[in-house]
Amino acid sequence: MSKTTRTEEQWKQQLDNETYRVTRQQGTEAAFSGAYYQNNETGIYHCICCNTALFSSTEKYDSGSGWPSFWQPVNEHCITEIKDASHGMTRVDARCAECDAHLGHVFEDGPEPTGLRYCINSICLDFDKS
Repeated sequence: MSKTTRTEEQWKQQLDNETYRVTRQQGTEAAFSGAYYQNNETGIYHCICCNTALFSSTEKYDSGSGWPSFWQPVNEHCITEIKDASHGMTRVDARCAECDAHLGHVFEDGPEPTGLRYCINSICLDFDKS
């Protein structure tokens, strides 16, 4: 399976400045500001860059963190986890496995059954209601 690839210029043409900053330059949107933080509708969250299905609303929960949080992705192959030691701390970067878009981070303080919290920037997602 081939990955979605584009040049930086192509990404800049496809994405607005803030979406480019977060997805391609590992930025973060402000807490409690994203469109999907309080979304309680049923559906699937997709990568804003390549439309890959990433998370289901059935695995979304309110972590109180200010970002949409999920306890697992839709499948084990859609997210790539990369150790991130920037900003003086060690975190796990969550990226779209299809296009390498930075989505947010994974923490080990989530609910059962996984104990994980995928803390995701709303700006990295598109939502399809079911």
